[in-house]
Amino acid sequence: MHPHTHIAPAEQLREILRRIDGRSYKAYQDIRGSWQLDDMTLVVDHVQGDPFAAPSRARLFLSPGLVDFPPDLLSSPSRILGVEARLAREFARRAASTTRKMGSGRSGEIQMEAPGQEVLEGTAVRIAADGGVEARFRVGLPARGRRIQGRQAEELLLEALPLLARNSLLARSFEPGDLRLHAETNEDAEALRTGLADAGLVAFVADGAVLPRSSGIDDRPMEGSAVVPFRAPETLRTTLATPNGGPVSGMGIPHGVTLIVGGGFHGKSTLLRALERGVYNHRPGDGRERVVTAPGAVKIRAEDGRSVAGVNISPFIDTLPGDRDTRRFSTSDASGSTSQAAALVEALEVGASALLMDEDTSATNFMIRDRRMQVLVPREGEPITPFIDRVCELHDELGVSSVLVMGGSGDYLDVADTVIAMRDYRASDVTERARAVAMEHPTGRLREIPHPLAGALDEELRRPIPESLRPTSRRGRIKLKVRGDDEIVFGTEAIDLAAVDQLVSWSQTRAVSEALLLASSRVVDGHGTVAQVVDRVMAILDEEGLDALGHGHDGDLSRFRRYEFAAALNRLRSLRIS
Repeated sequence: MHPHTHIAPAEQLREILRRIDGRSYKAYQDIRGSWQLDDMTLVVDHVQGDPFAAPSRARLFLSPGLVDFPPDLLSSPSRILGVEARLAREFARRAASTTRKMGSGRSGEIQMEAPGQEVLEGTAVRIAADGGVEARFRVGLPARGRRIQGRQAEELLLEALPLLARNSLLARSFEPGDLRLHAETNEDAEALRTGLADAGLVAFVADGAVLPRSSGIDDRPMEGSAVVPFRAPETLRTTLATPNGGPVSGMGIPHGVTLIVGGGFHGKSTLLRALERGVYNHRPGDGRERVVTAPGAVKIRAEDGRSVAGVNISPFIDTLPGDRDTRRFSTSDASGSTSQAAALVEALEVGASALLMDEDTSATNFMIRDRRMQVLVPREGEPITPFIDRVCELHDELGVSSVLVMGGSGDYLDVADTVIAMRDYRASDVTERARAVAMEHPTGRLREIPHPLAGALDEELRRPIPESLRPTSRRGRIKLKVRGDDEIVFGTEAIDLAAVDQLVSWSQTRAVSEALLLASSRVVDGHGTVAQVVDRVMAILDEEGLDALGHGHDGDLSRFRRYEFAAALNRLRSLRIS
């Protein structure tokens, strides 16, 4: 992490801005480069084409002595990540509230990609090994129409920007204990997640956690007297160690098949949503700072209309009308059941260790076929092997656990290892009662397994064809764009990621889009399998960092998991498999 070799003095930048005052906007290209602003360095990497375009990309470098972080605050990678997220959030907040419009279009804007409730490795603020800070942001260079306003640019770059940095990136910018809280909270969450494997757990929900969110479009915690803090049932209570908060008590969800049951609106899906986000750490005050899930847990759902390329769904769907081959199943318009089967197999293909499902977002015929339907429609007329008949095999043969929200299908009581009931957002362990109910009220349902699961998933290895990953427009130019949090435009194709619930931010989705571009140019060669492509992309990020993506010094990228990258690759409609 270091600015350009040649660093010019601030007075030279001031002279340029005064010289180009009133000239056409293109003259702003003269300020590209590195500039010494007293005790920090400004690097202008890219100048926008006009005041209405996306703001210019720039960076600030602050020395270790200036930021003055206590050494122990940065003593582990998880601590550093917690501090980086706090700095980025503060810089973005102050930039939004203090910068002012200075002319046409985006003139005067300073923008940084602010972290959400999750704490993700990002590129907005980075702390170097020596304790120095690099901040990456966008700045709207002032103009009136398309004429440069040099004096306003002086004020923006030489006064407002350094003041903003001093108020948001230095240790003394924060109340005592603020940065330490973020560092320790993140380190403790990492310790809790690391402790899951030794404890034999898929997930952990600490006592006192606040699971409900403010609204469907606001991911902050619910507040007020209606909030019910989580409390573990005594029979599922476990204690995990943390380096800063000491022993933490809460509910452990063990390996195996777990059902979350209860009436409507009592918190079943809320608990599952907290678990699906528990693969990430959370900021202090989120309510879910101590809700952690195994890093290999993947949310699976039905997704009518998605494309599928050469996926072996035969363990769940044996034969389709017209003798379509389900060992190499492809379609541009999947049904609920075929899409859910494909999503599950795709997750297993790249190493998922746990599956999270909610019956509300699942295909009923994929999840269950009850006894009455078995009698009405004989097995030879039904191609689907429902998930209920594979869920134990998944755990026993592959070590893959399942956590399922069930409100309507009592047949799952026969296969559950653990049953958690939610009532008024309070959890209770009803496993023994569920077993008694299953024995007292047998359904007579028969298991439907035409062939063992073991080996069936390894019969076919999918190898992406390089020509199917070309991100070029009809004019032959590279076209890559992100729309919102859940759509990537890749060449002529739009990748719909709305059903990929564990993508949590625009910056994550943008990083996935750039990783697809990287895969198409550096990784996919026609020989590697999908799993090998994913392995190689993740290895590049481990070796080179997020700067392997995009322009190399973008400030709006966040780290993603292998599962969400694979999900985007698998949903690319042009994807072809050999």
